[in-house]
Amino acid sequence: MIFKILSYLKFLVKSTNQHGVHSPFVFSYVTQCLYSKKRLHKNKSINVLLKTIAYFNFDSISVNNRSFRELVKQNFPEVQFDKNTVDLLFMNELSTSSFEKLRSEGKLHNNSLILVDSIYVSHQNLEQWNQLIALPGITVSIDMYYCGLISIRREQVKEHFTIRI
Repeated sequence: MIFKILSYLKFLVKSTNQHGVHSPFVFSYVTQCLYSKKRLHKNKSINVLLKTIAYFNFDSISVNNRSFRELVKQNFPEVQFDKNTVDLLFMNELSTSSFEKLRSEGKLHNNSLILVDSIYVSHQNLEQWNQLIALPGITVSIDMYYCGLISIRREQVKEHFTIRI
């Protein structure tokens, strides 16, 4: 419990809103998606997931949490799940080895996004997140405390953002 409180306070000190973002891709995502007034779910991670699907109009996603998957189906019946290559991958946790395996299997393409849930739930999850965003293949990472988003867009300069939602 102390870990969560301290990590949240550190997050608040480091975090910013859209005014601290200088990447056009991330600025648009933050202002038009994350900060849109539309609230699709009370759970912040699920809300980010649903807003992200709507904003990017994703066709193919993979969600490893069964109840989250059902919510996605209810809100986006046209979305296809678990195709060979996915636009959005939602994971409860993601290690560097799992990420590398996904890339080597061709599950991700240049514009794929990965949402990692509960990055601050434990010290281990936070360490895993920090190792993941340090990988050279990860170009953009957004720490939103409740979840984190990573991108592998080759045309993007490597940057890390800490955004309050």
